[in-house]
Amino acid sequence: MNLLITICARGGSKGIPGKNIKLLNGKPLIEYTLNSAQKISEKFNAKVSISTDDENILKICQSLGYLSMYKRPLELSTDHAGKIDTIQDLLLFEEKELGFTYDYILDLDVTSPLRTQRDMLEAFELLKNNTDALNIFSVNKANKNPYFNMVEENGNGYFELSKKGEFLTRQSANPVFELNASFYFYKREFFNLVDKTVINSRSLIYEMNHICFDLDHPIDFEFMSFLFENNMIDFQI
Repeated sequence: MNLLITICARGGSKGIPGKNIKLLNGKPLIEYTLNSAQKISEKFNAKVSISTDDENILKICQSLGYLSMYKRPLELSTDHAGKIDTIQDLLLFEEKELGFTYDYILDLDVTSPLRTQRDMLEAFELLKNNTDALNIFSVNKANKNPYFNMVEENGNGYFELSKKGEFLTRQSANPVFELNASFYFYKREFFNLVDKTVINSRSLIYEMNHICFDLDHPIDFEFMSFLFENNMIDFQI
């Protein structure tokens, strides 16, 4: 069983400038994800591969012991480049370099580091044990529920519930989940599809039982910094 671990860290970021290497509790943000990758790499003898277009990111990865011959193409370094295309380009590069095909790919998102080794191992087992599934990704229970307290415009200028259901309370509504962008496992066959979407008819989810969120805005970074600096992360990442 061959596993490739991909970490895609583009240099440009408008929401939080330089966020991939911005210091979080004294460490570059990407270091937390590299540490997560190292734990899984040691267990499965997996290759950790970095995709970046930024020399500063590359230098920090190299200083932490991660060398990469891969250079992300310019067309995959824009705000509009798709993550799946970026992972696939890195995957094909590694397969060509090493001369074999991987069985599974684990993609770790730098901007959502609150993952545990247990999270990743349990999710991986779920995917491996499901012969039909193509991928699995991490989620948390959503704070809002489209059956109960989320609305959208109905086309006539009025607003109604996003999804229909006969529920009297939020607790009785169908459970819904939100992606926390922390990790994604893929079977290799996923990347052979013509139409590749993360959320598809053969996707599984792994629900985290602890806090996890993506860093999109400066306030997100401030909040996560507060959690780290005040020892409020009550699990080992």
